Amino acid sequence: MTNFDQIKGKAREHAGEAVNDDEMADRGRAEHAKGKAKEAAGKAKDKAKKAADDARGRFAE
Repeated sequence: MTNFDQIKGKAREHAGEAVNDDEMADRGRAEHAKGKAKEAAGKAKDKAKKAADDARGRFAE
């Protein structure tokens, strides 16, 4: 699951490297990392929701 921040960050990183702009490349790397963190948080949230739903199902039986 790739999100927009990851794609945009990777593009900015490569553009910065292409024009030899270290600041732009660094911003791109940071944006890419932010996207990865959002993705990890989303996966953790999904797992927690599934665990809660499973637990609710066991108690309802």
